[in-house]
Amino acid sequence: MEDRHSRDPQSNVKQLMLSTPFFEGLPEEALEKAVIHVVSRQHPPNQVILLENDWGTSVYFILDGWVKIRTYNLDGKEVTLNILGKGELFGEMAALDEVPRSTDVITLAPTLIGNMPAQDFAHLIHTEPIAGIRLAQLMARRLRQVNRRLRLREADAQARVADILLFLAEGQGTHSQEGVEIPNLPHRELSSLSGLARETVTRVLSKLEKKLLIKRDRDTLCIPDVHALERTLV
Repeated sequence: MEDRHSRDPQSNVKQLMLSTPFFEGLPEEALEKAVIHVVSRQHPPNQVILLENDWGTSVYFILDGWVKIRTYNLDGKEVTLNILGKGELFGEMAALDEVPRSTDVITLAPTLIGNMPAQDFAHLIHTEPIAGIRLAQLMARRLRQVNRRLRLREADAQARVADILLFLAEGQGTHSQEGVEIPNLPHRELSSLSGLARETVTRVLSKLEKKLLIKRDRDTLCIPDVHALERTLV
């Protein structure tokens, strides 16, 4: 399936990239240099953006939409490692290490991506301390998330599903009057993230909804009280 490829006017690309937290606080001159070669691409849902073992020639910024990061276990079963949304980036490790990529990346919704050449990203990291700090903060947050999930892998099903919802809320949640909202992902994605059977995930979500710990509609899952949901992990 083909994607729609477009080179936006520089001012439009710059504005889109400015919406990414990674660039917050960067000097104007550094920002101009960083985005000069960025190309935006609009991808449809369920499209593979990157494949494992591809070489890291670009770093990718999500300007709109959602992607999942996946790999496969020794039995050939798909494992979802992460869900990333607007404002996140991916592909930075392969670009900096100059090694093939270790995971696949697939869109979950119509997604707009800003592609930055790897050499431009590396130059930014090496010359702008703020960019280096942003990257370190990103790595630290992802490591904390992995550590938390590892600690809970022996927990009961409700705790594991609740943890995945909190994990998504921390990384991608948006605040509203109703609470913190995340996309109402297909149960197969939550199943892959939590390591539980899809039927178990469905049953736990229904239980959480009856307890008023979550609210769901077609596209959105809302957590009215994050602290209340966190207490289910204890």
